[in-house]
Amino acid sequence: MPQDPDPMPPDAVSTLRTAPDATPEERAARGRAARRRTPRSSHAEFEPPPGRPGPLAVLEAQSATGLPELVPIRYGRMAESPFRFYRGAAAIMASDLATTGDSGIRAQLCGDAHLMNFGLFASPERNLLFDINDFDETSPGPWEWDVKRLAAGFVIAGRANGFTDRERADIVLTTVRSYRESMIRFAGMRNLDVWYSRIDIRGLETLASGQLAKRGRKRLARAAAKARTRDSLQAFDRLTETVDGRPRIAADPPLLVPVADLLPEGERDATQEQFRELIRRYGRSLPSDRRTLLSDFRFVDMARKVVGVGSVGKRCWVVLMLGRDGGDPLLLQAKEACTSVLAPHAGPGPYRNQGERVVAGQRLMQAAGDIFLGWERVEGIDGRRRDFYVRQLRDWKGTVEPEDMVPSDMRVFGEACGTTLARAHARSGDRIAIAAYLGRGRSFDRALTRFAEKYADRNERDHRALVDAVRAGRLPAAEDV
Repeated sequence: MPQDPDPMPPDAVSTLRTAPDATPEERAARGRAARRRTPRSSHAEFEPPPGRPGPLAVLEAQSATGLPELVPIRYGRMAESPFRFYRGAAAIMASDLATTGDSGIRAQLCGDAHLMNFGLFASPERNLLFDINDFDETSPGPWEWDVKRLAAGFVIAGRANGFTDRERADIVLTTVRSYRESMIRFAGMRNLDVWYSRIDIRGLETLASGQLAKRGRKRLARAAAKARTRDSLQAFDRLTETVDGRPRIAADPPLLVPVADLLPEGERDATQEQFRELIRRYGRSLPSDRRTLLSDFRFVDMARKVVGVGSVGKRCWVVLMLGRDGGDPLLLQAKEACTSVLAPHAGPGPYRNQGERVVAGQRLMQAAGDIFLGWERVEGIDGRRRDFYVRQLRDWKGTVEPEDMVPSDMRVFGEACGTTLARAHARSGDRIAIAAYLGRGRSFDRALTRFAEKYADRNERDHRALVDAVRAGRLPAAEDV
């Protein structure tokens, strides 16, 4: 396994960047030239081509590699609403985005940049930051794909909340304008200043104070306070119980199943030993100081966990570790990393280990990361080798609740997401070329507003196809899980 913890080897950087000796003027000229090849107004278009892969076929192909007993949970969650469907449909949208125009300028992408994948979390210095927080699909690709997925997600969430056409348009225009203006600002900054840029809770509160009503500011304050309580101690209290005087992960099937309840004794012991070895070996992907910290914890228990919507079916384990005593817990999440949904359309990227791909992308795009973020490959009891990435289960995590938002809340949230996504792209892509392509006018903003509405229509039809298949008995679905 590679020992160098650097997030991006030189061959990967070269696929994203302009030649290092290019002047700012030459980089800006590259961006303006891209307008002639792909006019900004062309991003408004979306028309599925003949032979578009059926949405159910895409979902079934993904499910074929997951745990069969969890697939009905995934379908049940996606069938609940168009927005829930959208959250699990990153592979469908990646295929669709590959048929749309792009500027030819690439960056490291989140790959699943919908609004639920932005939120609050802790920096290693124990500051509360706002950033992207899901990188399962991260890979290099056209920067526009992330912005389009973000914009369409706001329309779908806005429709679910009953927002008017005008309110939804205002939210998307604000989000994309924020991305565009932030990228222009980053284009004028020194490299180090871009790298150090971040949005902390104070910046988010400042943004909210000028645009949100008192009720919205109170909701933000409550979300920040709640996020600070969501750490390993809180997870330990909530997810564990004492058995024969020892802490064990408590069963909550089918969402959380201890390994002792999941496998017969022989397989259970083998799986636990494999994960002890995984934890030992994954430490090699951490910087040396964090490797030392990890070595101060001992393995206690593990359980399989169901997470998210699109991730349901992937192998995901919670690992309970203890430090100096029973009141010093560390809960790690080891999640299977599969090939990015972007890979068939944007290229496979430079990493053979998919866990390393996730970690490298996260380190490159996030302003600050989990101190225990790393990767490893492990052989399962079925003899198959699988890639995993590992991080803390919770570290001051705060998530959004879009169904509770009024239009002004969602507009401010969109502005924060647009700025955050621009900063993430500016760290890896040619920010000067992207800024020059976008320009100071609103052509791109208006184009994505039209695209987002068109794609929301497509998403509703795809969601209906899933609902019909579930009702007809073609696909199994577990409700309310």
